[in-house]
Amino acid sequence: MGSHPSETDFDEDPANRIGSAPPRTRAWRGGAIEAEGFPVARLSDYLERPDMVVWLDLCAPRREDLHVVSDELGLDPVAVEDAVSRHERAKLDRYEGYAFLNVYVPVVTDGELAMHEVSAFLSERALVTVRQDRGFDVDALVRRWDQTPHAGFDEPTAAFLLYGLLDLVIDLQLTAVQALDDEADAVEDLVFDDAFPVKEIQRRSYRLRKNLTALRRIALPMREVLNTLLRRDLKIVPPPLVPYFQDVYDHTLRVGESTDGLRDLVADLLETRLALQGNRMNEVMKKVTSWAAIIAVPTAVTGFYGQNVPYPGFSQHSGFIASTVIVVVCSLSLYVIFKVRNWL
Repeated sequence: MGSHPSETDFDEDPANRIGSAPPRTRAWRGGAIEAEGFPVARLSDYLERPDMVVWLDLCAPRREDLHVVSDELGLDPVAVEDAVSRHERAKLDRYEGYAFLNVYVPVVTDGELAMHEVSAFLSERALVTVRQDRGFDVDALVRRWDQTPHAGFDEPTAAFLLYGLLDLVIDLQLTAVQALDDEADAVEDLVFDDAFPVKEIQRRSYRLRKNLTALRRIALPMREVLNTLLRRDLKIVPPPLVPYFQDVYDHTLRVGESTDGLRDLVADLLETRLALQGNRMNEVMKKVTSWAAIIAVPTAVTGFYGQNVPYPGFSQHSGFIASTVIVVVCSLSLYVIFKVRNWL
């Protein structure tokens, strides 16, 4: 498999050996791609030119790997620590001359939810993305940048690159919500299925509620992130890009509302399951009670009169064996009938 155009060569420069995958680099000038796949050490050469916008992507770097970026952008050690640490909350922190962003990309596979953490440093003319693993498709991000109009600018800006990143992240969150919605429909079908597989319903309901809670935990802070970016006094987002970020904000509201709605739906399904299970138990109890009443009548009559009349095998060893076989066969037959009807 060949390398991507924006990947740097590990062997070209020792500084390129950052993280678990080759760094991705690209520079824009005048609305066109000026260069890509250049060594990380040349990042400063492009940043020295006032008409350049640059992007650098790193995958699972160590703290010491970020010294090149830290020196170029003057990053605070706290922000660097957040970028290399796992399980940071979704947030936007502002520093002198740049901002630090941390978001999560959810992926649902066969009902299981996986979270991929992505951090970003945003300055006026540079965007540095830091992925904790390869679960986030950075090629999809590049395609989105290439296919999205530059929002009225003659050339892309770092804020435009950030818009593409956030738009992709929120779209993937909406995709995850849709996948969990499909899973909720599947659980609903199981609840109203005549077979009523209780263990399967419990297992999938618990997993669904767990996934929704995790998704809600990363989706709700995105409102605060977008609100901060849209504040006019901070001047992070240029005015022509405000409608674009406002659209992303609207999508974050959809993610939160859909997640809350699904949580309520799952809670209703669990209550419905308990109600249906109670009704089924009442039906079983009525049937078992009817069987017991039928058996009790001859038992009561024979017990009251103390009947002990001769029968085939009376007072013989074969009669004891025959009666034992009858008891075992009848008991097993009742057990099988009850089991098949899911009464046991």
